[in-house]
Amino acid sequence: MQIRAILEGAAELIKEGKKALPEIMIPVVCDVAEFKNQASLVKKIYPEVLAKYGLKKIPYMVGTMIEIPRAALLADKIAEEAEFFSFGTNDLTQMTYGFSRDDIGAFVPEYVEKKIIPVDPFQILDQEGVGQLIQLGVERGRKARPGLKVGICGEHGGEPSSVMFCHRVGMDYVSCSPYRIPIARLAAAQAVVNEKKSLPKSKAKTKVAAKPKVKVKTNAKAKAKKSRK
Repeated sequence: MQIRAILEGAAELIKEGKKALPEIMIPVVCDVAEFKNQASLVKKIYPEVLAKYGLKKIPYMVGTMIEIPRAALLADKIAEEAEFFSFGTNDLTQMTYGFSRDDIGAFVPEYVEKKIIPVDPFQILDQEGVGQLIQLGVERGRKARPGLKVGICGEHGGEPSSVMFCHRVGMDYVSCSPYRIPIARLAAAQAVVNEKKSLPKSKAKTKVAAKPKVKVKTNAKAKAKKSRK
């Protein structure tokens, strides 16, 4: 249902003379076989939508949200089929720590107070643990598919230190709530400035006009993250 709605929405825009490039995101995959199973639904529905609207082509991409540690470890295999990755850092943090987001309010503040953990990992990305999975996923994914589009989706996308981490590991974008966009934009710009400062002068000169690698998106728009059917 959701896949058809996305493609038909794109078809209507194209018929109106507008550009449309929907990105269909299949969530919570744990294996490339699961991704292929769901992606096959897109391939089945796509020609039906073309026929309905009398179109020859609708540009689209099919990717996945990396939310399970196993998916990050198997990113190279998944990237052979998926055209883009979006790291769902909320669920990835939950599954990596083994903390339920329904219960964290009862014990995480005490964990932080007693210095068992340095910060609330659901507010500030755990770069040491979860970040290691993300970096591994990015590297393995792009090894299998050079130029793989990669980003994150979640409230970490609007937290400054998390945005800077995304820049360091080479992400293309971060997605966050609308009210966090100014903070995310500023953090992305600061990440570029800090990177430039760390370069030798000879290399820094070539990067004077550099723009943030990480683009900021709002997740207020429908993105078909639950394209299971």
